[in-house]
Amino acid sequence: MANINKNSVSLAGEFAVLSQLALRGYDANMTLGHTKNVDILVSDPKTNKMYQLEVKTNNYRKDFDKCIKSKIFGKYLSDWIMDEKHEIISRPELFYCFVGISKKTDAFRYFIVPSMVVSKYVKDEHKYWQEIKKKEGAKVKLDTGMRLFRIGFEKEKYDIDTPTIERYENNWSFKK
Repeated sequence: MANINKNSVSLAGEFAVLSQLALRGYDANMTLGHTKNVDILVSDPKTNKMYQLEVKTNNYRKDFDKCIKSKIFGKYLSDWIMDEKHEIISRPELFYCFVGISKKTDAFRYFIVPSMVVSKYVKDEHKYWQEIKKKEGAKVKLDTGMRLFRIGFEKEKYDIDTPTIERYENNWSFKK
């Protein structure tokens, strides 16, 4: 896949998620930017439950089968850029679908995570990062609005509770 702009990557992720939902029998529609913090509205005709999905997509990884190693956060599969507002967005019907598109193979991976888990993780992750940087005496801006959401591995040990591939990859049944 050639280098494409961020908006095209975002749209590719949203359409890919829509196709996965359709294959699983859900009724789903993109909001086209008219619903704040929601990209896709989902209805399950079997249970009459409604869900909201916020889709976050990245395609900067060449290979989504190899882990990334961080001195602070350990081994993880990938990360997605978030904002400080995601620390407080937590609703039972809201899920995030983190999409990873491999630059090497164009393959897609999906991680569907409840907003409560995302909210807690980005808040804890940023606080932990600040604490470590303060201890190190680093000369970095500690009050930045940027946050990262990482997806880790079940067998790894983390200093903060980290969502894992094993729990959330292809969580199309919207389990909490």
